[in-house]
Amino acid sequence: MAKPRIVILGAGLGGAVAAFEIKDAVGDGADVSVVSQGDRFHFVPSNPWVAVHWRKRDAIEVDLPPVFAKRGIAFTGVGARQVSPALNQVELNDGAIVGYDYLVIATGPDLAFDEIAGLGPHGGFTQSVCHVDHAEAAAAAFDAFVLNPGPIIVGAVQGSSCFGPAYEFAMILDTELRRRKIRDRVPMTFVTSEPYVGHLGLDGVGDTKGLLESEMRNRHIKWVTNARVASVEAGLMHVEEIADDGSIKQTHDVPFAYSMMLPAFRGVAAVRGVEGLTNPRGFIVIDKHQRNPTYPNVFGLGVCVAIAPTGKTPVPVGVPKTGFMIESMVTAIAQNMAEILDGKAPTHEATWNAFCLADFGDGGVAFVAQPQIPPRNVNWSASGKWVHLAKVGFEKYFLGKIRRGESVPFYEKLALEIMGLRKIKA
Repeated sequence: MAKPRIVILGAGLGGAVAAFEIKDAVGDGADVSVVSQGDRFHFVPSNPWVAVHWRKRDAIEVDLPPVFAKRGIAFTGVGARQVSPALNQVELNDGAIVGYDYLVIATGPDLAFDEIAGLGPHGGFTQSVCHVDHAEAAAAAFDAFVLNPGPIIVGAVQGSSCFGPAYEFAMILDTELRRRKIRDRVPMTFVTSEPYVGHLGLDGVGDTKGLLESEMRNRHIKWVTNARVASVEAGLMHVEEIADDGSIKQTHDVPFAYSMMLPAFRGVAAVRGVEGLTNPRGFIVIDKHQRNPTYPNVFGLGVCVAIAPTGKTPVPVGVPKTGFMIESMVTAIAQNMAEILDGKAPTHEATWNAFCLADFGDGGVAFVAQPQIPPRNVNWSASGKWVHLAKVGFEKYFLGKIRRGESVPFYEKLALEIMGLRKIKA
């Protein structure tokens, strides 16, 4: 009798760990395979460092085929063209068909630069740190910028659901410019769709509003909130500041010599538009057990899943999916998969807590939200130089975990340790 086939689509932070943890949970009871876009794992939280040459690309990459081979997990890096849940199959970019009994979608997002004219690194005028390729391009653009400094804009456009890296990159740029002794020649503006600084798509966590506003004042960074980017042209960003009633409160034509703007996310092309599987933005619809209601043998985790916003805001703001939340989704799916293969109904649910270390180069802000969506049992934030050291240690730990093919959950332990001791053992 053939073993059940479990296919994991995506090998980023969620997909790679899901492969290891599901393999641990089901053992020899199923064949586990991974379909990825490329053979390399990139530690995305380190991309802002790559963009200012604080890290090299190879320092934050892992070659996946030998890691998965060691764990007995099949792997292909050709990527997926189309998911067909009614047929229980995935068409790959090379035309091959991969059948499955259970599918775990962990693709991450498609980056919707095309939704705003002039946005993005591909034919646009702004940089990105969403992918290591973008971060390398941002580093090259930064090298050119420092030879002829001018204004900088950093932020996140309407519909974005990831704000931490924007705050990080603004502060990291400030730190690097001060080290180069040219900060005095660089006016900086933070442009964000958030209703207030430190909202983060979570309606704030602890005193993130006060902490981040104070940080930006201390670093002489101006900001525009409730911002809708209308378009971008060479050296000029056209921004509409939206009032609470949805009208345009004020327009800003903000000049820049360098800009990094995070885009809105949507589901990847391989799943977008599949009726019953995704919402209108292409995100995977899931129930409390991480299963799709229409196709219950399909699971979703990470940035690609649909989550309702925390509340109505003048400009659309998405909810971030942090590593802590993703890790809990992985664990729930692995445990549910083991139950299903044992002939039982799934019972496990993700905790959907949030934990973030936002590095500012010479300091940073950390926060823990349990649960992620208010009201919360834990609503904690803090700042200090220790956050930078903690993130360096976390990078080292997590990359080591991927290289070894380990599935041991870590985020909750780290969050509790930092809240209690404000330090991390790398």
